[in-house]
Amino acid sequence: MSTDLTLYQRRRKPTLDEVQGIPWMPLLRPDERARAMAELVVGDAAAGDYVCRVGKPVTYWFGVVEGLLKMSADDAQGMTMTFTGVPPGGWFGEGTALKREPYRYNIQALRKSVVAGLPVDSFHWLLDHSIGFNRFVMNQLNERLGQFIAAREIDRMNNPDLRVARSLAALFNQVLYPGVGEILRITQQELAYLVGLSRQRVNEALRALEKQGTIRVEYGGLRVLDISALRSSKG
Repeated sequence: MSTDLTLYQRRRKPTLDEVQGIPWMPLLRPDERARAMAELVVGDAAAGDYVCRVGKPVTYWFGVVEGLLKMSADDAQGMTMTFTGVPPGGWFGEGTALKREPYRYNIQALRKSVVAGLPVDSFHWLLDHSIGFNRFVMNQLNERLGQFIAAREIDRMNNPDLRVARSLAALFNQVLYPGVGEILRITQQELAYLVGLSRQRVNEALRALEKQGTIRVEYGGLRVLDISALRSSKG
């Protein structure tokens, strides 16, 4: 397949395994699930691909089946501020989809990823017809508010160890990212992109957290041993 094709042009129907990883699908009634299944698509994103860009109209409500995405925006001085990473199981953009407004942030794949999309009209149809879907979206919005408040706090932190600890805690949010499980599949370089530090400084912070018994660095990822300590870490 040509690498010149856009992510939209590379869309396809999801496999059964991919559908089983969508957290809101089991909350739907059979007729609602049939409607969602008929409209749902997935795209295989390469590292660096944009899923959505600032100023572009909303067309889908997106979720991560596999991989890792980064949510960011540029400030008035042209500096990039990263809001959060989006690991497997995470769905995002419900506020934008609700208001049908242009995106105010960029979403970019940090590695090869599988991204699911539900057309915005189907998103609104489910809101109009499904109590289970409404509850899922309300929980998302409530949790997202807390996430962005925390992201602003993290952005103002001068202590690198604390930035890494709080950023990791945000990625282990079981409401927003139920697909993460006990191990977060992330490299030190990817984590560096998300927290705005060098890979070397992230490595130092991870070693300090591991020494404290808060996390354990494993092959291909990180295991959190004490999520409460991560969330309350004072550096």
